[in-house]
Amino acid sequence: MTMELMLAFLVAAIILSVSPGAGAVNTMSNGLRYGVRRTVPAILGLQLGLAAQILIVGMGLGALLSSSALAFVVLKWLGVGYLLWLGIQKWREAPTLLASAEAQNGAPWQRFWAAALVNLLNPKSTIFLLAFLPQFLQPALPQEPQFLTMGLILLSVDTLVMLGYASLAASLKGWFQNPARQKLQNRVFGGMFIAAGSALASISR
Repeated sequence: MTMELMLAFLVAAIILSVSPGAGAVNTMSNGLRYGVRRTVPAILGLQLGLAAQILIVGMGLGALLSSSALAFVVLKWLGVGYLLWLGIQKWREAPTLLASAEAQNGAPWQRFWAAALVNLLNPKSTIFLLAFLPQFLQPALPQEPQFLTMGLILLSVDTLVMLGYASLAASLKGWFQNPARQKLQNRVFGGMFIAAGSALASISR
């Protein structure tokens, strides 16, 4: 990639990552509950899911989702079901002191895999990347190094943006020590997960 093309891709990657989505909701929810440091496993899980999406597109499997109605519908409804389940769980979550949150349903590996599935079970991301990444490819050059470069940029940018979301959420952590406010926070983020699932349910190929 030329420097100009790389800079253009960097700007596009920043806009893509900053745009609120299920990943941002997951990160902010964890940031409020656990703080920045303990949200890192969830952020790394999101990056695993994103890396898998990039790999799928790079291998050409994304074309299967864009051409096969059955494959798209199956993956879409898996994603919808998972986001709705997350939303209901968050909505029903009982208020608890944030200082003791780590000891309650907060194993790092659980946060990691829960976040990974948020990104992985999203065919909309695959279709978007399938349309987005080729716009920055130079046909005359080998494609594998270009996909690798774009993948590393996307993952790096998204990691930094998610750390920013987690920091923003963690800065409000003290305010949510109040059980009533924490209940409100659980309902807000639960509603956002449910809204993300509903939005995913409404998309078509």
